Amino acid sequence: MKKILFATSEAHPLIKTGGLADVAGSLPKALAELGHDIRLILPNYQALTLEDKPRYICTVRVDNREVNILETQLPDSNVLVWLVDYRPFFDHPGNPYVDEHGIPWPNIAERFALFCRIITEVAMNRAYLDWQPDIVHCNDWQTGLAPAFLSLESQPPASVFTIHNLAYQGLFPASSFSQLNLPGQLWHPEALEYHGMLSFIKGGLAFADILTTVSPTYAQEIQTPEFGYGLEGLLSHRHDVLHGILNGIDMDDWNPETDPLIPGHYSAHRLKDKVINKIQLQQQMQLPEDESVPIFGMVCRLVEQKGIDLMLKNLTELVQLPLQFVLLGSGDKSVEYNLQEFSRLYPEKIAVTIGYNEALSHLIEAGSDIFLMPSRFEPCGLNQMYSQRYGTIPIVRKTGGLADTIEDALPESLKNETATGIAFNHPESDALLEAIKRSLVLFDNKPLWRKIQRSAMKKDFSWTNSARQYQALYDTV
Repeated sequence: MKKILFATSEAHPLIKTGGLADVAGSLPKALAELGHDIRLILPNYQALTLEDKPRYICTVRVDNREVNILETQLPDSNVLVWLVDYRPFFDHPGNPYVDEHGIPWPNIAERFALFCRIITEVAMNRAYLDWQPDIVHCNDWQTGLAPAFLSLESQPPASVFTIHNLAYQGLFPASSFSQLNLPGQLWHPEALEYHGMLSFIKGGLAFADILTTVSPTYAQEIQTPEFGYGLEGLLSHRHDVLHGILNGIDMDDWNPETDPLIPGHYSAHRLKDKVINKIQLQQQMQLPEDESVPIFGMVCRLVEQKGIDLMLKNLTELVQLPLQFVLLGSGDKSVEYNLQEFSRLYPEKIAVTIGYNEALSHLIEAGSDIFLMPSRFEPCGLNQMYSQRYGTIPIVRKTGGLADTIEDALPESLKNETATGIAFNHPESDALLEAIKRSLVLFDNKPLWRKIQRSAMKKDFSWTNSARQYQALYDTV
């Protein structure tokens, strides 16, 4: 059994902006079920959703600040959660990264530097908690300074740093280094300096004992200039400690047989009831009710990474095809406007909801026939796994975790009944359109389509498998 301090800037269901929260809400639970003593640590944001009022456990003084640590529990688990409570930084409306108006916090470097100092104090058993971890597992740039701080300690616990998305690096002007009162020996190109700037993520990449990322393919991709964002040299240098472990999904939250957010429950052996969700989706999105028309669903942030521009380029042609398109998402305002214009021009073909809605995301997964993920890059991706679980066939660009989680519907995989999705190679609108047309041909062959659905629904994307791989890595340090 290991004692593990799991540090993250967000965790579902306490607070969520993206896939990191899903991982941080699920992996600790899976590790606890394997017998490990795991504690989650994150800031005490005003926006946290807590079932009970957390209890005060101690005060830690760092960097001339008095910081409280509060304790609560991760819902539906015995995992303890420690909340870093410093009101001047965290007791404001908004999410971990932006204020209530969507503007990035001007003091975001100070916020997460303080968070990393507290992680270090807890890790070194200087927080009066009488508990010291064997492993400090940090996640993304917001926790990147912690492995760097630990490297300066005498006999620190081992550190693991997981890259969820290398595109977000926590880069700040060089002046931030002194403003944050960081140790001088960390200011050099082999530490936190990055082309004359301060890089939080380099703290994790350069100093953690083990590096992981969220799919085997992404672990290879980030060692290349196309996906490395200037850090490919450092990652290649540390390739011997870099591992790709695929994220899992919450198999209880995402289960078409029991999902409370969908009207029609179904399984691989009772696929006919999937159509109940399709009709409900058509009604809710004010599309013509028609069981025979394939619905293409999409739930994503409307940013370039997700390949939404490829979809926009194809919409004029797609409305000529026998299909309906349903999208839920928010992001780039010009993309939001263009999508809404298309839905206004073609109300019988396209339905767009701007924003985020958990219930609608479940209904889109259950009610769609085909799910679109044309990402330019995708470290892991979760929706393609949800889709397969719901018998909704994903169309993906062959990159990162998308490449690792679907079996392309090619003659061989169709013949041996292992096909679970459709993949295309190049991030171009023509390649996406070709994949969509390929899916329509398969959809028209109902016996074949049912086989693809059943193969997809039988795949095991549970967290237990991923947790065992992390456990094996923990045992090496």
